[in-house]
Amino acid sequence: MTILITICARGGSKGVPGKNIKEINGIPLIVYSINAAKKFAKKFNSTIALSTDDSEILKVCEQNGISTDYVRPTNLAGDEVGKIAVIEHLLKYQEEKDKVKYDYILDLDVTSPLRTIEDLKSAYSEISNNPEALNIISVSECRKNPYFNLVELNADGFASLSKKLTSNIYSRQKAPSVFEVNGSFYFYKRAFFNRGNTIALEENKTLVYKMNHECFDVDTKEDFLYMQYLIENKKLSFSIT
Repeated sequence: MTILITICARGGSKGVPGKNIKEINGIPLIVYSINAAKKFAKKFNSTIALSTDDSEILKVCEQNGISTDYVRPTNLAGDEVGKIAVIEHLLKYQEEKDKVKYDYILDLDVTSPLRTIEDLKSAYSEISNNPEALNIISVSECRKNPYFNLVELNADGFASLSKKLTSNIYSRQKAPSVFEVNGSFYFYKRAFFNRGNTIALEENKTLVYKMNHECFDVDTKEDFLYMQYLIENKKLSFSIT
């Protein structure tokens, strides 16, 4: 099987300026994903591809053994652009360059590096052993449950539960399990990109890989500070490098 590992990192973050190369414990954030990609590639003989529009990000990647001739087009560099379009454009570029059709694509999100090589291996095993599935996404147990304690406002401004059950549920513990997408990694079969998908979910075709440890993405300054605290003070129960 041929596997392409994609690392996509644009410049111009608004929530945390320069977050993709901002250091945690002396290591630029993107390097945690580079290290994970190298470990996985060594075990599964994969190709690593980079998509960025930022010269400083490219410089950090080159210093850590990842270089590329690919430059993300301007129309795919804005914060309103979906990730699927970015990955697909890089995939087609890499396939043409390498003269190969990749069987699987593993996308590692730079802003959600709290993953292990065992997570990646287990998720890859799940997707490769399920002929019906097109992709698998990493998730975490949701801290809030839409059947119990998430609400939406109707047109009149009154609140109701986001999801309704046919029977009454009086405790969160008895509500159906739900998960939040933590964005850490996604495995796709090549066929996923032939179906016109614009998001990483396709009904009855997407599996979830539940992480049993802390994992979240850096979207705000508070997220970054919390991740920095966990890593620099060795509060994680696993190693990410």
